[in-house]
Amino acid sequence: SGEDERVLHLAQREFGWISPEVMAYVAGLLELEPIKVYEVVTFYTMFHQKPPGKHVVECCATLPCALNGAAALLEHVERKLGIKAGQPTPDGRVTLRKAECMAACGGAPCLQVNGIYHENMTSEKADQLLAGLS
Repeated sequence: SGEDERVLHLAQREFGWISPEVMAYVAGLLELEPIKVYEVVTFYTMFHQKPPGKHVVECCATLPCALNGAAALLEHVERKLGIKAGQPTPDGRVTLRKAECMAACGGAPCLQVNGIYHENMTSEKADQLLAGLS
């Protein structure tokens, strides 16, 4: 339900990610079976199941973004960072993730950096964004 998601967002803001212990804690708060919280956390890509890097970069992979070059953009960012989607950089500075539908289809392809949308992305724009992450 929406309440579960709001509590999980608050928990992630507080703890940085949703560990099994945090899932159990949230389940207890909401008087739910732990599996129900686990199902929400594993369904939505915005919940981090591992500690993320300092910066989280997400590339939308849904059809409108895909039709506008999201796969090539993701490959470019992977090469630039030296990691694959789902991984953090070795220094922990950036975690790269592939996401499903950011609801920014009119500005496809879209990258989200630390929760901020960047639409109509190109490799050059992505390079500028990544260069600005300290």
